[in-house]
Amino acid sequence: MMSRRGWVLAAVIAAAVLLALWSFLGGWFGSGPLEKDRNFIVPAGASLTAVAERLEEQGVIRSASGFALRARIFGGGGAIKAGEFAIPAHASPSRVLDIITSDDVIRRYVTIPEGMPSIMVQERLMATPELTGEVSVPEEGSVLPDSYAYQSGDSREDVLRRMQAAMARTMDELWAQRGKDLVVKTPEEALILASIVEKETGKASERRMVAGLYSNRLKEGMLLQADPTIIYPITRGKPLGRRILQSEIQAVNDYNTYTMVGLPRHPITNPGRASIEAVLHPARTDALYMVADGTGGHAFAGTLAEHNDNVKKWFAIRRQRGEL
Repeated sequence: MMSRRGWVLAAVIAAAVLLALWSFLGGWFGSGPLEKDRNFIVPAGASLTAVAERLEEQGVIRSASGFALRARIFGGGGAIKAGEFAIPAHASPSRVLDIITSDDVIRRYVTIPEGMPSIMVQERLMATPELTGEVSVPEEGSVLPDSYAYQSGDSREDVLRRMQAAMARTMDELWAQRGKDLVVKTPEEALILASIVEKETGKASERRMVAGLYSNRLKEGMLLQADPTIIYPITRGKPLGRRILQSEIQAVNDYNTYTMVGLPRHPITNPGRASIEAVLHPARTDALYMVADGTGGHAFAGTLAEHNDNVKKWFAIRRQRGEL
């Protein structure tokens, strides 16, 4: 029979074990030291030990070694995910592990609007601080305007490649569904004409009409006379910020459709899906001319005389506005 002294010793040992167990569990399920909510980045390929050390350095947990040990015991085998995660203030180590093994990665987006030229695409990517690495100006017309998800730490080159792959897929899809008897004979020509349509109208309802007009001029062997093709070689697609000079209208280069018959040699911007669709399904029209109508759209005409009347109306509107 155990003596009283033995009972006391056993009680002390049991209490010590319970205290140690309580401390061990408390170190896993108890509140953490993080004072404020913060985002935490798990690098791609990082080990549990490396992540634990980063968590300790950033004040999310108290002990990297304690976290790693408990994670192996209580973690349940879930793999750590690469990405950026939102860690709430005072999150327990258990909660932290749940977060970084979940799919709750913070998604960020970079948006390329329709008609953004490639030089501005490059500038937007370089101005996105969560992305890494350098990126060159992409080939004009190679980027599909859209919003693209990325994670903090992604490379700019990877994001750009996804933008270009999206354009390639879109062109393949839309070209396969193109209408009949088009003036454009290749996907490359369609992309060039779509870039002009994109820059010539911001009105969605006009795109197919503008595409039809330019298709007609190409069929007739007429100069396209699209002002954005004058501006592109000067600014690479950025706004000119002034009136076009007569010398610029007369300039001979690979883009200026006032001095060359047919399409420019290259796109003048990154057109959106709707402008590409418009070129591949242009409106059936006899229009050969257009001029602004004062509403943000255009007045279309099939004859020069009709066009001249529309021009007079436009100049009257501008005089009324005090622009002339």
